[in-house]
Parts: sequence; C-alpha cells; structure tokens
Amino acid sequence: MNFRAASTPAATSRSASRSRRNPYGGVQMEGPIASWYARMTRDRRDHRRTAETVAAQLPPGSAVLEVAPGPGYLAIELARLSGGAYRISGLDISHSFVRIATENARRAGVTIDFRHGDVANMPFAAELFDFVVCQAAFKNFPDPVAALDEIHRVLRSGGRASIFDLRKDAPREAIDREIRDMHLSALSTLLTKWIFRYGLLRAAYTRDALEAVVARSRFGRGEIRQDGIGFELRLQK
Repeated sequence: MNFRAASTPAATSRSASRSRRNPYGGVQMEGPIASWYARMTRDRRDHRRTAETVAAQLPPGSAVLEVAPGPGYLAIELARLSGGAYRISGLDISHSFVRIATENARRAGVTIDFRHGDVANMPFAAELFDFVVCQAAFKNFPDPVAALDEIHRVLRSGGRASIFDLRKDAPREAIDREIRDMHLSALSTLLTKWIFRYGLLRAAYTRDALEAVVARSRFGRGEIRQDGIGFELRLQK
C-alpha cells in the first residue's frame, strides 16, 4: 500500500524544533537488561532474513546505517553477507548495546562502526548514507517524526530506508509461533509472551497511525508491506 501527504515548511519546522528531552521509549536497555536481551535474541531467524532483504537492494560500496542495532546481530549478518563490501555503521541510545555490539562484531571478524547517540539527533553529517535500516525499535521512539526527519537528513538523494517492526494487529497464534521458533527456556518463553502482550503490542503501530507519522515527516510518503507478525515500511528520499 502506498500513501502520500503534502508537507509544508511550517510542519517541517515544528518537527525539527520538537522537544527531545527524553530519548528513551519504554524500558531503558542498559546493564543486565541489555545482556539478557542480547542472549534472548541471538538466534532469531529474522536477522539473516532482514540482512538478505537489505543486501538484495544494495550495490557494493554502499554506506549503510542501522538505527537502534541493539546487540548488533543484523548489522553483523549484513557484513557477513557482503563480505566487507558495505561500509556499515550502527547508532544506539544504549551504552550497553554499543559495547555488546562492538564485541560481537569483533568476535565475528567484521568491521562495523557502532556509536552511541539519539536517532532524533544523530551525530552524522547530512547525506552520508545510501541506506538506513531499523528493526524492532521504531515503536519505542518517543518522537517518531523527528526520527524519520533525521533518517531523511542523513540519506543521500535517492537513498532508501526500511523500517521493520511489529504490527498491532498481529495474530496471537502467529506471535506464539514466532516465540516457539526462538527456542527459549520455559521461563524466558513465559516472560517473552508477557512482554509481547503487555509491552510490545501496546506500543506497536496500526497502519493508520504509521501512515500519519510518515505523512508528517520529511519523507511525506512511503510503502507499507505486511510481513508475518510485522511490517516493512519502505521510504525513499
């Protein structure tokens, strides 16, 4: 489904000047919580699947940014797939995740520039990247319009972005199947089901809400593709 809305300079100005006092949304992923999350998500199949989706769209030499990479598994899979053909960076608000992702990349033998920073105020020059990807984190951004505006700013002209996340109408049965495929311990399975039901689904976007956010951003339009229990939002500058 494609959608489009006109943007105005006033709307852009409001977005750029919006308050960014709290860069966190939901649980702050630091310390033991970040380490637990890294262990729980290490063997998820979607890291490789998403990396293949991104790699299929990019020529060698592309500069890629992953926003909110967490433990870095997606970026590492992308680096492995490309054989070092991409220049990959990652930006996360969690100091713990930057440390964990850097160590994971070192162990995997790949070069990725993981940095600490806020997606709504990124420490990168304009028009630096060919592609930006974000997986399972967009629903947690407290200022999603500002985040999209920053993604737009750091993309080169013609650059693209893909945002993958949980959709609010994901069927319960599909979520349970997804969790089973993670092969967690009994306790982690129960905890993950609780997190999905009372945390992730409550924060997830409906299609209408996602369309409204994109329409207010500098992108103005995008394409939403339903994908299992989630969606892929494709954007182009």
